Amino acid sequence: MSEIKKIGILTSGGDCSGLNVAISGVIKAATLKGWKVYGIHNGTEGLTEQPLSYEELTLRNFSDTPWAKTAGSYLGSLNKGIKPGMMDEVAARFGQGARELGLDAIVVLGGDGSMGVLKYYCTKVGLKMIGIPKTIDNDTPLTDLSIGFDTACQVCMDAVDSIESTARSHHRAMIIEMMGRDAGHLALRSAVAGGADVCLIPEIDYTLEGIIAKLEAVKASGRTHAIIVVSEGIKTEKGEVLSAAKNLVGEKVHGGIGDYLTSVLSEKYKGFQIRCTRLGHIQRGGHPVYGDRMLATLFAAKAVELLDQGKTNVMVGIKEGKVSYFELEDVVAAGTKNVDVNSFYVKAAQLLGMYVGEI
Repeated sequence: MSEIKKIGILTSGGDCSGLNVAISGVIKAATLKGWKVYGIHNGTEGLTEQPLSYEELTLRNFSDTPWAKTAGSYLGSLNKGIKPGMMDEVAARFGQGARELGLDAIVVLGGDGSMGVLKYYCTKVGLKMIGIPKTIDNDTPLTDLSIGFDTACQVCMDAVDSIESTARSHHRAMIIEMMGRDAGHLALRSAVAGGADVCLIPEIDYTLEGIIAKLEAVKASGRTHAIIVVSEGIKTEKGEVLSAAKNLVGEKVHGGIGDYLTSVLSEKYKGFQIRCTRLGHIQRGGHPVYGDRMLATLFAAKAVELLDQGKTNVMVGIKEGKVSYFELEDVVAAGTKNVDVNSFYVKAAQLLGMYVGEI
């Protein structure tokens, strides 16, 4: 068994629903083992900036408040990346902060990018680490699901339902742009569940003619409205990257494909008025649904169990219904998990008559 007495926990990257459930689960499981838990504020900044920003977490932090059942992160998060050449300097500050708090290990709730960065820091300074995957994009490799994905799908499906009502009233084709970065999991599953007519994702090429053919078929059927779901990471029909925008550390920022398609389709097809709705950060909110609450609770319990067993540099995950863990080295090496174009999700969309691109 381990000799752990103090652990830290932080959330890194974009927020999502279910983070607070996981934090609460780690507190409960760790407290039962007699460990102290320190919540690190605002991702790694809580340990790398002076003065340090943290708080000791106890069962009362969540049992006396509704935090565990809300979206967002009780601890705050950080989603701005690290400038090239700064990794070693930030790792040194991270290690100094961890030593100042007397941490024996840290639990990191993050996506694939955060896992790689924090693995580097923790390996560099000799701190044990367990990762818990969370992202609305569901693109963290090796695990079938990440915390936040189920709730985001629910929010997006509800949005499809709501937008369809106005599409029906005004006889329009409505384009709904969803998040997902370079992976189409969120758009595809929301489109299938919401009964969209068209779904465009980064993994599958499409043509404007293919979209128009589907809209014409909808019109010919007698229906006077249509729903088009697009993932933010898709390119133009010519394979061009639409946005040249970048964040403060030079990483590309997606967005705008919905407006682009609205413009070009409106020029080429007059059968429907076409309008676009970009869901934006509403997709990160919403009360955690059952799937995310259960997943977050199971992952939290597994993370504490793994630390107690002396494990380090691993990420908890779920594969074919079984909660397990994966070496962080393998997670980082695997890269972004994209939609499998041969999956039944894609096939089901096709069988139901949805246009999903040229496959």
